[in-house]
Amino acid sequence: MPNAAPSIDALSRRAWLQGAGALAWGATWGTAQASNWPIKPVRFLVPFAPGGTSEIVARSVAAELTKGLGQSVFVENKPGGAGTVAMVEAAKSVPDGHTLILGHVGTLAVNPYMLSNQPYDVNKDFMPVTLLAKVPNVFVIHPDVPAKTFQEFIAYAKKNPGKLDYGSAGNASAGHLAMEYLKLVTGISITHIPYRGTGPQLADLLAGRTHASSAGLPALGAHIRAGKLRAIAVGTQQRISGLPDIPTVAEMGFKDFETAQWYGILVPAGTPADVVKKIQEESLKALKSSAVTERFATDNAIGGGGPPSEFAAYIAKEQKIWSRIVKDAQIRAD
Repeated sequence: MPNAAPSIDALSRRAWLQGAGALAWGATWGTAQASNWPIKPVRFLVPFAPGGTSEIVARSVAAELTKGLGQSVFVENKPGGAGTVAMVEAAKSVPDGHTLILGHVGTLAVNPYMLSNQPYDVNKDFMPVTLLAKVPNVFVIHPDVPAKTFQEFIAYAKKNPGKLDYGSAGNASAGHLAMEYLKLVTGISITHIPYRGTGPQLADLLAGRTHASSAGLPALGAHIRAGKLRAIAVGTQQRISGLPDIPTVAEMGFKDFETAQWYGILVPAGTPADVVKKIQEESLKALKSSAVTERFATDNAIGGGGPPSEFAAYIAKEQKIWSRIVKDAQIRAD
């Protein structure tokens, strides 16, 4: 006689036991992941094309993390959608510490107020790990623009409204924000042309197809020294050692003007707290390495490395500042 079919109660009990076993296995696996991280190569997503300050910061830190962790930390550029392409991919990644993303002022403090249909919540779908660097914004023009100084450039732009173009690494990139902020305080009218990264936009600026830009010294320094671009101002409150003869925008009569690029590491929400802590600690070690400190000094970058709570507070402060600027300057995704 064949065995009787199991009762509904028996099936329910079996399913419950299997589910409980799966949950227990998942908890054990999660704990093992947290204590042994990393167990495989780590992806470090950068939301812009190669050739800009974001990539320079990410690769400098990734190289040192690779040495310290014993696993490759490889930088993967994912440009597009004002950084949303990379952010969406990171948000959907398994929260086990093997996917990091480079956050910055645009993706974290501007997009939430500039984009009407952002497919994620930067404050809920990500966990801040640590601030990596602050990099001064430098304002440059092509040598063919008939202006030698910041004041002359502003005067020329006012006399020729809408005739000048400026390029940026893309919508909500640090350069886009810096130039729109400058337009707001000076009253000039110049046209924004977004590119898919600093590298592509610099190619057109160097060729004279655009007239101005703002980016970090890491991407601009060599071109300024070669005379291919003319630096006219920096966005910090004090002059920078890399360009000691170039005045700040604040010096030029715009007292409270200040803008800088900043970059930090985030992970998908739900990443174990001890993994987040380990990433922060290893990042601090990387930032203190001679290779990174020397590179940052050359580029006038200020290293970070603080705990997640400090980075979270910094993001909140920047969101408050840029939400107002986005509204006042009517910054849009072009």
